[in-house]
Amino acid sequence: MFVTKEYNRENALAYAKRWALDRNPLFFSFNGIGGDCTNFASQCIFAGSCVMNYTPTYGWYYISSNDRTPSWSGVQFFYDFMVNNKEQGPFATEVTADRIEKGDIIQLGNDEGLFYHTLVVTDKADNEIYIAAHSDDYYNRKLSSYDYAYIRYLHIEGIRFEIQGGDVCFKTLINGGIEPFEEDS
Repeated sequence: MFVTKEYNRENALAYAKRWALDRNPLFFSFNGIGGDCTNFASQCIFAGSCVMNYTPTYGWYYISSNDRTPSWSGVQFFYDFMVNNKEQGPFATEVTADRIEKGDIIQLGNDEGLFYHTLVVTDKADNEIYIAAHSDDYYNRKLSSYDYAYIRYLHIEGIRFEIQGGDVCFKTLINGGIEPFEEDS
């Protein structure tokens, strides 16, 4: 059974601040081979969720540079997973700029409509959005300083995760027992 928990924006932001200008040795850097922007955004979201989706090919996970889903580091694959995920892991909704919050994601596109860059929102103040990013590393860069043809805003709605033993409670209640309640808490 899946339950939903709140996305921990503070943890995502703390991670972005710590690693925007550096590389976490737990993760391969894709600089020079396609870019590291979506990999970094995925790390930030993972810091705010601590839940991955281990579905082969179509999930969202990272074990190593050779054992990960395309959605972990690919701009369009990331978008497709986040807005279509109905299973375990984070999920997002495409929104307008006024609904974006700290810890959310922005993606930039070119004249052909291909999205090529993923950014993490670090702040909103004085009609400006600030971001953190990898490939060209930035922390609290103004979004207005970027040149792009298209933009989309992804609001992280929450995190789904699976809980085990959903019917253990019923079995305990119906049988008049108490012990399995301790396992469920």
